[in-house]
Amino acid sequence: MTKPFSQASENNKTPIVEVLERVFDISSKVLEIGSGTGQHAVHFSTQLTHLEWQPTDRAENLPGIEMWCSDVEHNRLNPPKPFDVLDDNWPVEGVDAVFSANTAHIMPWDITVRMIERVGEKLPTGGVFALYGPFNYEGKFTSESNANFDAWLRQQHPAQGIRDFEKMNALAEKVGLSIFEDNTMPANNRLLVWVKQSGIAGAGES
Repeated sequence: MTKPFSQASENNKTPIVEVLERVFDISSKVLEIGSGTGQHAVHFSTQLTHLEWQPTDRAENLPGIEMWCSDVEHNRLNPPKPFDVLDDNWPVEGVDAVFSANTAHIMPWDITVRMIERVGEKLPTGGVFALYGPFNYEGKFTSESNANFDAWLRQQHPAQGIRDFEKMNALAEKVGLSIFEDNTMPANNRLLVWVKQSGIAGAGES
């Protein structure tokens, strides 16, 4: 098997980690949903030395992630675990932060909804959810390239497409997640950061 490689992940890893080192500053254990090639998991766990990083993805993607993880010499990066957001089981307990990149526009909308619901359910009060990718605002694309990308996605599968920030944030608020930051990122992407508020108990709380 050839080691997988994403040029986009290589390009965006540094801008993303610069935000994560700030918003995950008091976090201790991160669950990554949809680790893809594994490049982000390797880079982020190496740079963010106070964190324990748990990569996850669908079972068919784990061999490629394992190839990347095998190059890591520190013990802060856990072996990848299989996970689909529709699974009944949560892959790991004790998580106080969740990261996901380029998943919301690939997942069908109902699965994106479920991802947000589960993150809200599982994060403890003060837990952080960081979501990277392209988003629309007030129903409008932020660039011509994003409009073209959305058209391409929908050609691949009609259930795919760039999501509206307002709809995503409304879903997040329903499960106790409050928007903390909306970061402008390269290539017309954003890094959205929510924080779990008290009052709506997550499964990680006692």
